[in-house]
Amino acid sequence: MIIIVDRIEGSFAVAELEDGSHADIPLGELPEGTHEGSVLKKTERGWELDLDEERRRRERAAELTRKLFGRR
Repeated sequence: MIIIVDRIEGSFAVAELEDGSHADIPLGELPEGTHEGSVLKKTERGWELDLDEERRRRERAAELTRKLFGRR
């Protein structure tokens, strides 16, 4: 399972789930360094940051923004 942190509200991360729904997850259950836009995957040991996937998603969003606004 992969989730994306939409925002932090107090002691919870509001995360988008794979099916598009949202869930509030206590920050204490997430790894240190979790922030808005973090991509996390569920493993046997709990949630882990997926820095490669986060980077890919940010690059793709930047590419789409450049195309949309005609910037290179």
